[in-house]
Amino acid sequence: MTNDIKLIALDMDGTLVNHDGEVSAENEKAIQSAKENGIHVVLSTGRSLLTCRDISDSLGRSSYIVTVNGGEIYDHDYNLVDSTLLERELVKQLWTLKEEHNVHFWSSTTQGLFNSKKPFDGEIDQYEWLKFGFDIQDDEVRQVVLDELRSNEAFEITNSNPTNIEINPAGVNKAAALLKVCNWLDLSMKQVMAVGDSMNDLAMIREAGIGVAMGNAQEIIKKEADWVTGFNTDHGVAQAIERVLSFK
Repeated sequence: MTNDIKLIALDMDGTLVNHDGEVSAENEKAIQSAKENGIHVVLSTGRSLLTCRDISDSLGRSSYIVTVNGGEIYDHDYNLVDSTLLERELVKQLWTLKEEHNVHFWSSTTQGLFNSKKPFDGEIDQYEWLKFGFDIQDDEVRQVVLDELRSNEAFEITNSNPTNIEINPAGVNKAAALLKVCNWLDLSMKQVMAVGDSMNDLAMIREAGIGVAMGNAQEIIKKEADWVTGFNTDHGVAQAIERVLSFK
């Protein structure tokens, strides 16, 4: 299976980039080698395009880019080719939850990024919402909020680190987005290697032909992955890519 990989899907934070938000020279070199071997390298991130385009540009053209946990997919010219919004009535429920528990919120909308320190102007109905999130340091409060969210089947609930909660519309995740990309490229998910570290990577790691967890990944990700590579601070992405290329 390893020698049939045609697409490598890379999470960004905790995976491709280091603690300074930078891509190491080792990771960049490995990505270029993969491309030279005819492998599509697709960023698959919880970030919006606004906050990942500079890194995408630095790595060179990619066939597609999956952003906002699959809420948006862009082609190689940054044309939006797929989008799934979070219904405003659901956002109002999330806002009520935020107010009730007095917790930090953050969000991605088509009009920009908003959070507790940079709030949006006006009413929820004035915006198109892609993702809503909470950052909750208190374990007990976070669990209460999670329990409430999980009782609503309209939400897809993940995280990108242990203290945050990410909410997309149900069915919107990185695996579903990559399946669309595979269909457009005439590939199967068995030909995908997915690399990640957090709960928002779990679906793609489960569904990919090869699921790879970072050395710094959350434990559940390591358990679900086919194998574990190095830490994001030790060029773990490069190690994973080199392992695949060694079979070419």
